[in-house]
Amino acid sequence: MNNNKLDARFYPEIYQVVASRNYIVYAYLSDGSVREFDVKPLIEQGGIFNKLLDEKIFREKLTVLNGTVAWDIVGNRNEYECIDIDPMTIFKCPIVSEIPET
Repeated sequence: MNNNKLDARFYPEIYQVVASRNYIVYAYLSDGSVREFDVKPLIEQGGIFNKLLDEKIFREKLTVLNGTVAWDIVGNRNEYECIDIDPMTIFKCPIVSEIPET
């Protein structure tokens, strides 16, 4: 998809997410693409993203919440208590044709 010709009303939605090695998330988007999102740079920034350094949290708390990649840290699906990523950030990530074994 050419980003220069996107309809201004287009807003991607994430349908499914898969955690992989090295803090990579594969996200299945509403446009039919699968995107590779590298979370390491966010973890390196620190702050709220430090929680994702724990690989168990990174893998087990990963979910789709309100149409985007999120980590439901508390476990109550409360959008105000999760770590989430803007869907446009995910949409700008590289498209992948195959997902390696996780």
